[in-house]
Amino acid sequence: MDGSELILNERGALYHIDVKPGEIASTIITVGDPERVNRIEKYFDTVHLKRHHREFLTMTGECNGTPLSVISTGIGTDNIDIALSEIDAVFNIDLKAKQPKSSFQPLTFIRLGTSGALHPDVAIGDLIISKYGVGLDNLLQYYSDEQGLRLSVLEKAVQERISLPNYAFEGDSDLVKHFTSVGRKGITFSCPGFYGPQGRRLRLQPKNSNFLADLQSISYKKTKATNFEMETSGIYGLSKLMGHRAISISAILANRSRGEFSSDPSKLVDKMLVTALGKIEDLPKTASDKG
Repeated sequence: MDGSELILNERGALYHIDVKPGEIASTIITVGDPERVNRIEKYFDTVHLKRHHREFLTMTGECNGTPLSVISTGIGTDNIDIALSEIDAVFNIDLKAKQPKSSFQPLTFIRLGTSGALHPDVAIGDLIISKYGVGLDNLLQYYSDEQGLRLSVLEKAVQERISLPNYAFEGDSDLVKHFTSVGRKGITFSCPGFYGPQGRRLRLQPKNSNFLADLQSISYKKTKATNFEMETSGIYGLSKLMGHRAISISAILANRSRGEFSSDPSKLVDKMLVTALGKIEDLPKTASDKG
């Protein structure tokens, strides 16, 4: 790789996230909003570092005795592509030689985000644990899947129902199991926009007037389609291909089938943060941790 592929800033850190080796933990919480990083700070025992460049605000410290980093990614899988690729590079690429390291460091990504529910029986305030992530964007179409990790059966079911190219990956099974007690498992769809791509009508009309109902009807291995947002599929796909593990947890702020939105979204986000952070200290070990 050359200098136009792996771009470093003047202090030798990754160009967009402005982080270099030693400044980020191997367990990383991703959030969309930079302000949410500041909200999480009050739950940390100590904070060793905060760096901010563009929408990427990174905080590293300890939470409940566990080394932990939080990074804001902004909205969308295009930003996820930047954040996860550069975080992986911090650990698994020799930045001076611009070559992959001989030893691999697995990472753990935990997305704590917000989402809209597809089904009437998913209540505002519920937490959804994404067992599967389906991308209605095109990010993972640009990456080779030599290991065959994409869920082709689920992809075909989605294609047949809504006639859109898509990709599907599974969340890390150990992490899904670990967090199941705090929420409901489901299929999460990641959309490339907030309005038309999520079936909203302002002045423009969505091309598919039955979009929400079509998504509701999709299931895979007894898991129902529960919600949609804008990052999970990219996190799951890139993590799988890179050899990392990931889980996405979403606080439900809206129920689209009932046309409802939370009267106090900030309260629901705080509830999610407290609940998820309470499970951080006893995360299942990675393969390298087990030796």
